[in-house]
This record gives sequence, structure tokens and C-alpha cells, in this order.
Amino acid sequence: MHLINDLIALIAANLILTQALGISTIFIAAQSKKNLVLTACTITIFTMTGSAAAYFIDRTVPQEYNESLTLLFYTLSIGIIYVVLLSVLYFISREKFDRLRKYIHLSAYNCAVMGTLFTINSKASADSSLMSLPSYLAEGLYAGLGFILAAFILTAAYRRLNSSKVPASFRGFPSMLVYLGIISMAVYALK
Repeated sequence: MHLINDLIALIAANLILTQALGISTIFIAAQSKKNLVLTACTITIFTMTGSAAAYFIDRTVPQEYNESLTLLFYTLSIGIIYVVLLSVLYFISREKFDRLRKYIHLSAYNCAVMGTLFTINSKASADSSLMSLPSYLAEGLYAGLGFILAAFILTAAYRRLNSSKVPASFRGFPSMLVYLGIISMAVYALK
């Protein structure tokens, strides 16, 4: 059990601290419209296919082992989807592979993808009517669309928050975090 707790702490530290709550991927997506579209589409693919995998994992793993094995199986399923997606892209076109693989690398273990799987799991645990493949796929699609919306909101402010009008010490990442905090509070207030 200590090994699982250590693994969870390690992944949480990586996801939360290193990846800045998935914001680094959104920053990359916000730098250009091409990056935004390709990153958002790739994350939506991962949330949808990951949600389908999560459905089968949740149906297969016995309830008494659910807490200890869910993280492991979710991580393995995303890893398998990652390898399959890269392999398919490589066999389709070497040129497309060279151009698009960075989006797959950025998206595979993004917090949006893993967070979606655990959110779906907790919703399905609380409400058994959501324990169906269409419900899981719908939640995966909603998460992907939510990421697209968040990236669009960030893109709208990206140039202004990185302009010369913003003090140099506050420009870039610090101003983006404050902006995202304000937007998050506004969205939370709508609940």
C-alpha cells in the first residue's frame, strides 16, 4: 500500500507542480491558432479514447481493488493509446508523424486527460446510471470541449498579457496564472 501512496504522490507532484495544472500545455496551444486546434483535437482524442478505456477498466476491476489498481490501469491505458496513436500516425505518413507527434507528446499525460478519467470514475461511482459506455464517451467529449474552451479563452488574452504594457516582471507565466485564476473564479461563480 505504501508503494501505491508513493506512486500517487509522485504523479500528483508531477502533474500539479511540474505541469502547472496542465497550464503549460494550454500556454503552448495559445501561442498560435494552429497549435490551439491541433492540441485541442489531440487532447479530445485522448479524453474520448481514455474514457472508453476507463469504462472497461471500471467494469472489469473488482470494487475492493478499485482504489489501488485504478491509477495503474488508467496510466497503462493512456500509455497504450499513446503508443497506438504514434504508431498509426507513423504508418499513415512519415511527414505527418514528424509534424504532429509533438501534440501527442504534449497531450498524452496532460492533467486534463487523467483528471477526466478520475472524474468520470467518481461520477459513475456516485450514480450507477452513468456506468455506460455512451456516458463515459460523452464525459470524455465534454472534457475535450472544455479544454478547447479554456484554450480559446487563454488565446484571447495571450497577446495582451504578453505585451509591453504589462510590467516585465509580471509578463508571461505570472500574468497568465492570475488571469486563469480570475477566469476560474468567474466560471465557478456560475455554478
